[in-house]
Amino acid sequence: MEKIWIITIAITIFLIINFLYYKSLNGYVKKQFGEKMWKTWTSKLYFWQSSLYTSAAITVLIIFLLKWVNILNF
Repeated sequence: MEKIWIITIAITIFLIINFLYYKSLNGYVKKQFGEKMWKTWTSKLYFWQSSLYTSAAITVLIIFLLKWVNILNF
């Protein structure tokens, strides 16, 4: 049961970080690439790929920080 809570916390942190990344950089990327270029799949692919990598890295850091502070035990 304890592992389910850790996985739930990790997924929740990942989704929150991904949402914040999207909200903060979506307008900037659209403006930088232009609306026409944003509609192609390559620009969206690079944006979402960077979003997933960034969210995963920050999630791992937060989870291990919570483990280091002894809030999570796994």
